[in-house]
Amino acid sequence: MVTDRLGVARGIAAAVALFVAGQQAVAADFEPVDVAAPKNPWQIRLRALGVLTEDSGYVNGIPGSDLSYSDTVTPELDISYYFTDNLAAELILGTTYAKIDGGGTISGLGEIGKVWVLPPTLTLQYHFTNFGAFKPYVGAGATYAMFYNQDATNADDIDVKDTFGGALQVGFDYMVNEHWGVNFDVKKLFLEPKYDVTVGGTALTGKAKLNPWLIGTGVTYRF
Repeated sequence: MVTDRLGVARGIAAAVALFVAGQQAVAADFEPVDVAAPKNPWQIRLRALGVLTEDSGYVNGIPGSDLSYSDTVTPELDISYYFTDNLAAELILGTTYAKIDGGGTISGLGEIGKVWVLPPTLTLQYHFTNFGAFKPYVGAGATYAMFYNQDATNADDIDVKDTFGGALQVGFDYMVNEHWGVNFDVKKLFLEPKYDVTVGGTALTGKAKLNPWLIGTGVTYRF
């Protein structure tokens, strides 16, 4: 009886040993998964962007002169790189146009001209990471506005000069999952380019105080 029990015990021990050895062999075939692996530092967003200008400016030598500009909606792409979970740099790329109208004492001119502007803007951002899927951020940086395809309307010629400016930013992402989210973003650009204009054969100069608000919403993808 004792011998039988010893045989059964040895059989169970042998079976357990074989099972454990088998599990170790299976586990050896799989790479360990690092659940704490960092995310890819790159992120892109595609936004619809409303461009709302300040409607201010002047022509040198004409008291009471003023300027106004058309507001537009345009698509915009931005590319972000995360140095850490909190610090990132963002480059926005988009182009739009503005109609320039005379105001104040030169309102009789009506539309002076139309120009296209490409203002690539680079900001350094701080991202708050303690709100779960809601990820707000603030940023500041610089822009360089390039004006092209400039067409005079009720003027002989117009030339708006390229210029640097500052940028402030606030926004948030709401992440639906690890990769996809929705974004809302507001930027203030400080742009006051100088320009040359010729009206009725008379060469004039001035400053266009655009200082636009950029209000955007769209889709975020984190690689």
